[in-house]
Amino acid sequence: MLDSSRNIAVIGLGNTLRRDDGIGIHLLAELENELTNSGISFLNFGIASFGLVNFLGEFRKVLLIDAMDAGFAPATVKIFRLEEAQVYVSQSKISSHEISLADLLEIYKVLGLATDIQVAGVQVKDASYGLEMTPELEKAKKDIVENIKKFVLSWPEEQKTGKE
Repeated sequence: MLDSSRNIAVIGLGNTLRRDDGIGIHLLAELENELTNSGISFLNFGIASFGLVNFLGEFRKVLLIDAMDAGFAPATVKIFRLEEAQVYVSQSKISSHEISLADLLEIYKVLGLATDIQVAGVQVKDASYGLEMTPELEKAKKDIVENIKKFVLSWPEEQKTGKE
């Protein structure tokens, strides 16, 4: 059930059948466990990213968590506004889903959404078929969750201080 009372959603993207590509789903589950009573909505969209377009306008702030392949060291996390996705897209393919971040940005512009969309991109090492993440991502998962959790919990403070 959607809980947009705080107007914050964390959305996990990824394919758990493709090793590191499932990092967005794994991180989403950890964050949901740690932030159970936070009032934040947690949504698992897997690889069905076209469906998520329908939900973006329902929230004031959205964090998309996804794997990326932009040439960084494995497990590197970059948090950026959706509008900055072109920087990473131009370097490499960022997503293995039915819609890329570049496509999502175009849809976002066409629909005129006011939602503040941020992306937490996690550099993958191996997105081949398999169920286990690489040791680099598995080892870094706890630290990545903490960093994303701090970021998400800072949003309400920004609303109170009027920094938007």
